[in-house]
Amino acid sequence: MTAGLRRLLALALLGALGHAASAATGVSVLPAPPDTGPVTVFYPTAAPVARFVRGPFSFELASDAPALRGNGHLIVMSHGSGGSPWPQADLAIALVDAGFTVAMPEHAGDNYRDMRDVGPATWRHRPREVSQAIDAMAADARFAPLLDFRHVGVYGMSAGGLTALTLAGARWSPALLDAHCQAHLAEDFPACVGLATALTGGLLDGMRLAVARRVIQFKLGSQTTLESWTDPRITAAVAAVPMAAVIDMGSIATPRIPLGLVRAGKDEWLAPPWHIDAVRAACTTCVLIADMPTAGHGSILSPQPPDLPPRAARLLDDPPGFDRASLPAVYGAIARFFVQNLAP
Repeated sequence: MTAGLRRLLALALLGALGHAASAATGVSVLPAPPDTGPVTVFYPTAAPVARFVRGPFSFELASDAPALRGNGHLIVMSHGSGGSPWPQADLAIALVDAGFTVAMPEHAGDNYRDMRDVGPATWRHRPREVSQAIDAMAADARFAPLLDFRHVGVYGMSAGGLTALTLAGARWSPALLDAHCQAHLAEDFPACVGLATALTGGLLDGMRLAVARRVIQFKLGSQTTLESWTDPRITAAVAAVPMAAVIDMGSIATPRIPLGLVRAGKDEWLAPPWHIDAVRAACTTCVLIADMPTAGHGSILSPQPPDLPPRAARLLDDPPGFDRASLPAVYGAIARFFVQNLAP
């Protein structure tokens, strides 16, 4: 994040939360819980920061520094498919500036190092991994005394957005995604097929559609069991640009906890009519925290992942006209939602 963008973020948080940040951001990594990846933790600290580099990403953080209590609340962040903590680090830092401690589990089989289980296989165990991250924090002597584990927030983006919706009470099944893709494959092709291929407007598109329909039905059509997961410690959730065509929309009509939504109007990976807008239409109590009409699917990420393959770049890079200077206000709105809804 540029210095100018960080200044805008500070101003946005000042306006949203009524006070300026008084602590720096520390970072530490907890050992991997069983059957999942390590948990990266961002937290308030009084220690001095230094340049902290992970791959192509660089931040000003205090590595393994002593933790401060902050506001006493934990937020678990669930990354998107093939993700890592670092493209969501600026949001995590914004939440720390608001007093929160943030834990980001690396989802097994669906992260930047290992994508063998992308799709329903990982969607099933992601909510459990969120619960395991809370368990890991509660078992850590540095963080356990500082946090109220009766009121935990969850934030998720894309596939992580489905995780957040599930933890808010949504039920879903692969068969519902099959039904959606059979009906709307051409309009929502990336959501149904991923990055394996793309429609080009050429003569081969008809064959691509026919083959995709058969493969999707074979893989998903018979999996009718509705999946769910409840963790009573989670009492507020935010879903950003979520995968939602897989959901039984009746199950999210009245979420069990306060649920905020973040929308990207030019999302070409998860087309709004079949995902975020469908949730908004079904959910009677959801709050639209931020509507970014010119944003794409990856515009909520900061810093942006560099050097993506062409198909991923087309779906994740910012569309023309999107202004990244708008992100601090979005992050401030997310922080304010959690401030308002995590109080006992």
